[in-house]
Amino acid sequence: MRDRPTSLPIRFDAVTYSAGTTAILREVSLSIGAGPPTVLMGPNGSGKTTLLKMAMGLLTPVSGRVDYADQKDQARRHAFVFQKPVMLRRTAARNIAFALKAAGRANDPAVIARLLESVGLGALADRPARRLSGGEQQRLALARALARDPEVLFLDEPTASLDPAATKGVEDIIARTAQAGVKIVMATHDLGQARRLAGEIVFLANGRLLEQMPASTFFTNPATTEARRFLAGELVI
Repeated sequence: MRDRPTSLPIRFDAVTYSAGTTAILREVSLSIGAGPPTVLMGPNGSGKTTLLKMAMGLLTPVSGRVDYADQKDQARRHAFVFQKPVMLRRTAARNIAFALKAAGRANDPAVIARLLESVGLGALADRPARRLSGGEQQRLALARALARDPEVLFLDEPTASLDPAATKGVEDIIARTAQAGVKIVMATHDLGQARRLAGEIVFLANGRLLEQMPASTFFTNPATTEARRFLAGELVI
């Protein structure tokens, strides 16, 4: 990975984004660099998903800019997993094959098998993807994203609708992926999950960036009243 062009750090410079007359991000400036997972936290409507999509290049700022270390679009190895992934009407293995083709990689049965095994779905290669459980579908979505050989993997609330056992399975994959050197940028509302996975926390409220700091510091000594209230389970407006 070190021999390839890198898009990291990803820098936001006074980024504002609006939907109609509603401001979703307000003059956000931050830098997302290599290293342990960056976890976005904040109350509902704080702009977490929009920031992820902006970093991925799925949305364009109304004002400000998003810059990458390597500015060539084709050089960026990014992948995105949504909260509710859409499964193709084909087997789990053929979902992976489609992702490999879309990424311009060879449709290698050995690679497909390895990716399915890496997410615990090796025995379900021939099962229709839409017949998998919710947790299995999310693991397949992670395998499809990893088929792109990403440098950065964006995750939007990947366990929000899963039970505790399925959540642990997904978290284990995320942790292994981060340990393998893939930069994880993830939104979650789950404080326990953030404590388990985060290297740093980006805290948003009302579309503004209020804190960016090591996770250990955020959870023990948050700098803002909004973050302290959020950690205490209080309403943040």
